[in-house]
Amino acid sequence: LPLCFPQKLWKMLESDQFQSIWWSEGGKCVAINKDLFKVEVLGRGVCQRVFNTRHIRSVIRQLNLYGFTKVQRDFQRSASLPEFLAEEAAASAHSQILYYYNPSFNRAHPWLLGTCKRR
Repeated sequence: LPLCFPQKLWKMLESDQFQSIWWSEGGKCVAINKDLFKVEVLGRGVCQRVFNTRHIRSVIRQLNLYGFTKVQRDFQRSASLPEFLAEEAAASAHSQILYYYNPSFNRAHPWLLGTCKRR
């Protein structure tokens, strides 16, 4: 039986095979490095493909269909110009990372995975 989207996602997160996707927030969020994910996961050949797409927006659509919501990262800004510029550079690099949350998708509670249903 083929795995549904949340099961595939879980297997990827638990695998050490992918550097572009990981657990964040203590296992409560999924973090995706967008550019690396495009190459590492979506750029695979047909035989090695995880998802039936080559487009990140299709994966994001699946996340939304299964009840995941995008989490915005808030950065505290410093008053001094050098610190502010350093934080801006870090935030820019950080903008390539997408965070998604679903209360039924939690590393500490794998039994909830079965409640992740498509809307």
